[in-house]
Amino acid sequence: MKAKKEWVAMAQAVMDQAYVPYSHFPVGACLVTQEGQLFTGVNIENASYGLTNCAERTAIFKAVSEGQTAFQHLVIAGNTETPISPCGACRQVMAEFCAPDMQVTLVSKEGQVREMTVQELLPYSFTDGDLPRG
Repeated sequence: MKAKKEWVAMAQAVMDQAYVPYSHFPVGACLVTQEGQLFTGVNIENASYGLTNCAERTAIFKAVSEGQTAFQHLVIAGNTETPISPCGACRQVMAEFCAPDMQVTLVSKEGQVREMTVQELLPYSFTDGDLPRG
């Protein structure tokens, strides 16, 4: 339990590094590998809104770019009244790189949490198993 509290604290703390000049809505994430290595991420906005990257995708892409692909937990923290909900693009990236039963902790601005799995966040997801083999 102590480790999860540290991961939550890290996701909340890293929100200060978010680049959010347009929405003023910082989000922080802490991704934990199977070996316990931590990767943080924040949302990074762009004047061309479609080029904005979310915190959870930033953390996942950082980890993958460093050769890490086995994950055990993801924490996402935001300035929301209830535990933050990841967008559809982030859910699809989670489905690509995380096991369906991997735990995801969603955290509100007051520290309220909701525990879910990747599968619960994106049931009936599109995966590499849906692609034709050839």
